[in-house]
Amino acid sequence: MTVDLGLGGGSVPRAGLGVDLGSVVAEQPDPLLFATVSGAHLYGFPSRDSDVDLRGVHLLPVAGLVGLREPEETRSRMSVRDGVEMDLVTHDLRKFARLMLRHNGYVLEQLLSPLVVHTTDAHAELSALAPSVLTSHHAHHYRGFAATQWRLFEKNGELKPLLYTFRVLLTGILLMRGGGVVAHLPTLADEVAEAPGYLSDLVEAKREAEHGGADVDRRRVSADVERLRAVLDEARADSALPGAHTAYGALHDLVVRVRLGG
Repeated sequence: MTVDLGLGGGSVPRAGLGVDLGSVVAEQPDPLLFATVSGAHLYGFPSRDSDVDLRGVHLLPVAGLVGLREPEETRSRMSVRDGVEMDLVTHDLRKFARLMLRHNGYVLEQLLSPLVVHTTDAHAELSALAPSVLTSHHAHHYRGFAATQWRLFEKNGELKPLLYTFRVLLTGILLMRGGGVVAHLPTLADEVAEAPGYLSDLVEAKREAEHGGADVDRRRVSADVERLRAVLDEARADSALPGAHTAYGALHDLVVRVRLGG
């Protein structure tokens, strides 16, 4: 499968980058249940020199889980295709299901990414269970992720962690308000009324370099980040999302069925 990674959340073409992603999937030692594009391409702020982050789920055979050897529940593969660096990270189905149950918004973004490289019926079933995993506690995931990225920005002054900070705060706010899992920053800027108006300028600036510096008013962006933290906290307090997920039984049954059938 060759995907034109103009991506921008699947909507804005990025000319001249056609990459063979299907061959990466075909080379894996165990079947993949899905593979999607994550990272800056999914978030809507890729740079000219961004690598391609592929994320997904692999299915270990039963023998790989019941013997003495430690199962390879997480795999990471780096490669270069057509001059583009690929970073493929996959989890075994059981580990991925457990991550889904831990209020982990990151894995849900991978699961629900519209930039699909490879899919199966099991992928569709996992995606259908995503709503029953969502809780108000996902706000903590996004608040914590934003704090980590903000500290990194304060340390290195780069645009990338600053954009990540805004992206995850806005994702958390929209999720708490019932807007679903949206990871694409330009879309979030349109959907969340409190988003700063200069985000499109920051996105455009990052296109030039993956690790470029942020030419911003530090006081202004700091105030906006603090304001969005407060908005996220308020959205969580007012959220209609439940306090606990209801997906454990269905995910357990899915893992068993797919494993034994695989």
